[in-house]
Amino acid sequence: MPTVLHLVRSVVSPLTRTRLFRWAAPRVLPLVERAISGLTRGRVQLSALLVPSLVLHTTGAKTGAPRDSALMYTPDGRGRAIVAGTSFAQERHPAWTYNLLAHPDAAITVRGRRMPVRATPIAAEERDAAWARIEAQWPGYRAYERESGRVVRLFRLQPVSRRPAAEPTLGR
Repeated sequence: MPTVLHLVRSVVSPLTRTRLFRWAAPRVLPLVERAISGLTRGRVQLSALLVPSLVLHTTGAKTGAPRDSALMYTPDGRGRAIVAGTSFAQERHPAWTYNLLAHPDAAITVRGRRMPVRATPIAAEERDAAWARIEAQWPGYRAYERESGRVVRLFRLQPVSRRPAAEPTLGR
């Protein structure tokens, strides 16, 4: 399976850096992800077929309303997830990043399992290491940052336990 996954990624990855993809993806992928999630009751994500994916459940920065975003994540090796606000190289930061800055307590759903998390922005001195980890998973992903003309917001999502004795993790 890893060989097939590597082959599919090597074909799909260059396509994700095209102008057509950057234009179409923000318009089409969320609709497709929602449809598949609805049909499978949240157990299947289209993006998860290529990369580790999660649904981030945030509170709207301005509205206070619940918001959901399907995102690629990169395990950090310590049971946490790294997410990057690339927004397909758009000029503006994605809304979910504003939501996390305003309300860092959020939740994620990974493979149908929901867990609470606390988001912290990744500090400037840790960015290169975080990007290296992300690009080991999806080569060329940092190009979105260069093409957007902005510093992409990176967040570390730390699972928080509802029970003091247990600490959930994001393995993979």
